[in-house]
Amino acid sequence: MNLQLDGKKALVTGSTAGIGLAIARALAREGASVVITGRTQPRLDNATEDIRKEIHDVKISGIVVDLATPDGISKCIEAAPAIDILVNNLGVYEPKPFEQIADDDWHAIIELNFMSGVRLSRHYLSQMKAANWGRIIFISSESAINIPVEMIHYGVTKTMQVALGRGLAETTSGTAVTVNSVLAGPTRSEGVEKFLIDMARTKNVTPEEIEEEFFRTARPSSLLQRFATTDEVAALVTFIASPLSSAINGAALRAEGGVVRSIF
Repeated sequence: MNLQLDGKKALVTGSTAGIGLAIARALAREGASVVITGRTQPRLDNATEDIRKEIHDVKISGIVVDLATPDGISKCIEAAPAIDILVNNLGVYEPKPFEQIADDDWHAIIELNFMSGVRLSRHYLSQMKAANWGRIIFISSESAINIPVEMIHYGVTKTMQVALGRGLAETTSGTAVTVNSVLAGPTRSEGVEKFLIDMARTKNVTPEEIEEEFFRTARPSSLLQRFATTDEVAALVTFIASPLSSAINGAALRAEGGVVRSIF
């Protein structure tokens, strides 16, 4: 299927690994020019090289930046002043009991997971409306609905993203601009791979056995009963980013393997 992304320019935040890198690669495969971001030059170089090895004529550039700060946002916008597609993928998580989550922890995770998307969307949404075409996508999580007791602050930021996405979509009425969220589920990212290996060593079992135990005990409602691949999540995001998704706006779309049991 031709997703009609030739000539479109996309910015994917937090895209040197995991879901972000998979999204950047998928958009590039479809002909979009892609700007990726990361905190260090070596990781940025590795990510761009990874994509260039696969896609010979790819148009890709990178920005070393900390998007948790207003100054970092300004640097990013200066490097990429105009885009067609914004994928707010940047995010972190940290298991911590609620009683131990200090104000500084709340501020830090909100600045990174939520305010980075607020600030970037504030800049790019107006120009998308002026051009009468654009896509803003928030990479949220099933944790936006199933708030995880072990990291409540993370789940709250994911809920905030969904609410923001719906609110921004309301401002696009009558235009060809869309704003949507993707509820990603447990996904085999760089961090998950490390978790599986470390836990397997600790328990003297295989990573596959740790994965089976995780879905048996921590995510028993999963219909997939395995971690999704980053490419599986990226496929949905790439479609939402395309002109073919024009009837999808203000939605929280799921790529969470059936973990969420509600039908709405």
